[in-house]
Amino acid sequence: MTSRIVVIPTRRAHSNHAEVARSIGVDIIAGRYAEGTRLPGDAEMIAMFGVSRPVLRESVKTLVAKGLLTTKARVGTVVRERGAWNMFDADVLAWHLDAGIEKRFLNDLAEIRLAVEPRAAMLAAAQRSEDDLAELRRCMDRMRIEPSDSAGFADADLALHVAVARASGNLFMRSIGHVIEAALRASFLLSAPVEPEDRDTVLLWHQKIVDAIAAGDATTASEAMVYVIHNGMRRHEGTVIVTAPAEALPSAESGERS
Repeated sequence: MTSRIVVIPTRRAHSNHAEVARSIGVDIIAGRYAEGTRLPGDAEMIAMFGVSRPVLRESVKTLVAKGLLTTKARVGTVVRERGAWNMFDADVLAWHLDAGIEKRFLNDLAEIRLAVEPRAAMLAAAQRSEDDLAELRRCMDRMRIEPSDSAGFADADLALHVAVARASGNLFMRSIGHVIEAALRASFLLSAPVEPEDRDTVLLWHQKIVDAIAAGDATTASEAMVYVIHNGMRRHEGTVIVTAPAEALPSAESGERS
């Protein structure tokens, strides 16, 4: 398979402290500040970012809350081990996109999806409302209209998966769908089915998910979801991934998506 270079637009922070937190967070995730490393002192960081001491401290508090940093008396601010990072935090996931996605990250994402989404599809087959079905069908209609390699197709694909989580009626599954939005969007953009045969396969199996949920067929809904996730993993192979700052793609919160 020929390697493809995919540039992933990533979100921008909207305040000074959020931008500083994002910059430090990306440096930590990219390994520029290794686990156990002490960050430079306040004076150096203030000069580096050109911000006030209160802004810097607020940024550090944000990173401590997300599990990336710890503060110790007479030691300073230290990078925590990767196992302490809150990987269900939307910012931490977005910063992974900024730092560059590794194959392990995509595989971990696929594994958590396999642990959750097939079960969500099963529950949706039993719990879905007519409004849920209408949303799932709208997502399918949009996927059929949008070009496979467009942000619109990725957005519709994401919206369908979030709609399945919502239709499950399980609040935890709905929350997981929200917090991994950034990583799912990257996964969908990377695995765009650009070949006609791939596109037909993707549309067929997403339609099977929708049809099985509509029919109340929990087993088929789950099996179709498993196939969709594995098919996406297959298309990740041979992809070279880079990131570049850009305006954020439309949030899945718009148009009743989370």
